[in-house]
Amino acid sequence: MKPEVNRRKARERRRAHVRKRIVGTPERPRLNVFRSLHHIYAQVIDDSRGHTIASASTIDKEVRGQIVGMSKTEQAQVVGRVVAERALAKGVKKVVFDRAGYKYHGRVKALAEAAREAGLEF
Repeated sequence: MKPEVNRRKARERRRAHVRKRIVGTPERPRLNVFRSLHHIYAQVIDDSRGHTIASASTIDKEVRGQIVGMSKTEQAQVVGRVVAERALAKGVKKVVFDRAGYKYHGRVKALAEAAREAGLEF
């Protein structure tokens, strides 16, 4: 019999492997992505101080009005654009992308590409 796969545990293992090498600095903070079944969240984090510089998600009031009737991938694009605009307003141009153990595919890819188009470099 095949052992049961615990998807959350497997993602946490992949996340730890990725986070060993990715660190956000004041010059180049970390763009972190978290996706749940219904929402997607993005944060620009300076790990040296432990501060979040900018964030956006599908539960933000500003974003919620823009995403009515959109698919989850289109919602991720809006969140990517908004987090990039907020980071640029705080003076952050270059970031390190932290996909947090998720495949670079679907919503995660859509968010990353929208952030790039909005002006973030990574």
